[in-house]
Amino acid sequence: MTTKAPLTGLPTVGLLGGSFNPAHGAHRRISLFAIEELGLDEVWWLVSPGNPLKPVEGMAPLATRVRSALAEAGDAPIRVTAIERELGTRYTVDTLRELESRYPDRRFVWLMGADNLAQLHLWKDWRDIAREMPIAVIARPGYDADALASPAMAWLRRFRLPAACLKNRVEWSAPALIELRFDPDPRSSTELRHADPDWARRFTGPPPRDAVTHSLIPDPAGPASA
Repeated sequence: MTTKAPLTGLPTVGLLGGSFNPAHGAHRRISLFAIEELGLDEVWWLVSPGNPLKPVEGMAPLATRVRSALAEAGDAPIRVTAIERELGTRYTVDTLRELESRYPDRRFVWLMGADNLAQLHLWKDWRDIAREMPIAVIARPGYDADALASPAMAWLRRFRLPAACLKNRVEWSAPALIELRFDPDPRSSTELRHADPDWARRFTGPPPRDAVTHSLIPDPAGPASA
C-alpha cells in the first residue's frame, strides 16, 4: 500500500474518463455529486481520442465530442480536456501516471461508473490503476450486481473506505475504493445516439480549446494552430 504525500493545501481533482459520444446530463450530475461527496475542487472530463474497449464505428470526431462536453459542463467546476491526445497515451494506467508526473501540485481521484468496475479486470494493468490513486465508484442502473461479482471487486473490496475518509483527508493511501450511491441516472450516450443519430451536427464550429492544456483541438478536416 502506497502512502501519498500530505494533501493539505493541494487542489484535489476528480478524473472522469470516457468517450463522451455525446456528453449528457448524467455526466454532469455524477461529477457534481462526486465534488460534493468527496470534497473535490473540480473534475476533469478526459475525452478519449479512442477507447481500446469500444468500437470505432459510430464514434464522432474528437473535436465534436469535446464541444458536446463543453456545452454540457457549462459553468460548473468541470474542465474538459483531450489531454491524452497530447500525451500520446492510449491506456488509462499510462494516462494516470503521466498526469501525476505532469501535475505534482495536484492530487487525483479516479471516478468510474459501476459498469466500468464490472469490466475493470479487462483493462491493462488494472491493479496498477488502483495503486496510483483512490478510485470512487458511482452506481449505474443495472450494473451493481455485475460490479460486485467482478474479479476487480474481489481484489478491491479489502481497500474499501467511506467517502468521509477522503473528504476529511490529511493524507491518503492507495489502493482505496470509495463507493458513492445516489439516485441512479439512467441516461446513456448509447440511448441518446439511438434517439438522435444526427446529434453531432449540432456541435460544429471553430476548433475547441482544451481547458487543461489550452491547446486547440482540430477537426479531422485540417490542423489548427495553438
